[in-house]
Amino acid sequence: MTTSKEFFEVPKRYKNWSYGLIGIGILALLVGYFMYGASDDIHHKSRFWATLLQNSTYFLLTTNAAMFFICATILAFGGWQMVFRRVPEAISAAVPVIGVITLVILLAIVFGGHHMTHIYHWTDHETVANDKILEGKSPFLNIPFYIIWTVLIIGLWSLLGFKVRKISLEADKPMSVEQGKKYIWKNTVWASLYIVWFALTVMSTTPWLWLMSIDAHWYSTMYSWYTFASTWVSGLALITLFVIYLKNAGYLEYTNKEHLHDLGKFMFAFSIFWAYLWFSQFMLIWYANIPEETVYFNPRIKDGAYSGVFWFNFIINFLAPFLIFMKRNSKRNYTTVTIMSLIIVFGHWLDFYQMVMASVAPDHVEMNLFDFGIALGFVGIIMLVTGRALSKYPLVSKYHPFQKESIIHHT
Repeated sequence: MTTSKEFFEVPKRYKNWSYGLIGIGILALLVGYFMYGASDDIHHKSRFWATLLQNSTYFLLTTNAAMFFICATILAFGGWQMVFRRVPEAISAAVPVIGVITLVILLAIVFGGHHMTHIYHWTDHETVANDKILEGKSPFLNIPFYIIWTVLIIGLWSLLGFKVRKISLEADKPMSVEQGKKYIWKNTVWASLYIVWFALTVMSTTPWLWLMSIDAHWYSTMYSWYTFASTWVSGLALITLFVIYLKNAGYLEYTNKEHLHDLGKFMFAFSIFWAYLWFSQFMLIWYANIPEETVYFNPRIKDGAYSGVFWFNFIINFLAPFLIFMKRNSKRNYTTVTIMSLIIVFGHWLDFYQMVMASVAPDHVEMNLFDFGIALGFVGIIMLVTGRALSKYPLVSKYHPFQKESIIHHT
């Protein structure tokens, strides 16, 4: 006999907020298109598509980080997260939806003709032919490879994530010890496949193709790790926000401050990891003082147009979580963790903003309601898809072999 609190019932207010935010996103898209996208000015047009690029890639990588969380804990034979595992599973269900949107945006930029070469210079054959650096990178930076690899990236993220979520449902039925062992082995195999693909994409090629190639003359061996760290922390924050929301609504009865504390520790630790990569990438390039490397930081530091965004980004993504999450009690306080999670999600959205826009429009910052409207639209999509996914299955898989370990978890 199941109780109503085992299944998430999407509140009417939650639905209204989801549809309302999606409506804001659609309105922002239409207004932005007429203001920028339909313009004959190459700067306005590229500004429109760069905003869509920034938001789609950020929210896709952030929701995908939820599946990374699941698979990483599976391979670590972790059990502490089992009482709220269905939350990151539901968040990862947004990957195929946002993935399709991202794919459309990326293809539109690649096939956008002359106007889009302001974002991806390497898509213009004449420019590549007259540029030795771009010509040298052409075996990697070319349209056919970009399209094939992008389709594979998003497609396998979606398929492997779907398989892991499907296997999870098997734990909703009683199983013997032998069945439990087979279940754990199956989980491990599919989680391993996902982690390998995640390493080949998020931790290497995906940021190079989608983001670093905007500055095709510049390169950084730490860029992919930096991008991963940014979206991994924001993914953890997103999981935490949904966990707290469900807990406050009376769900997730076995989830407590011990689990919240561990989520806080993850955000604390990987905010430091992000800052380490932030500093290392900056310090090594500054120290080398090589023109083709330092060009990336010219608009972002000192007297550059994005210097304010760049340093503010460092404050809210490192100093704030470092100082606030340093104390044990702050990681166990629902209000504090909620506020910090919201700050982290926004902070790393801002990080992606300066990563993209400072390369597309380095002379001036154009952030306005259009940028925030598009972002809110993606937030609405995540809320809608996650809410629907949570309502389909029990919030806790009672018969998972590690379930008891999670219930008695103490940190």
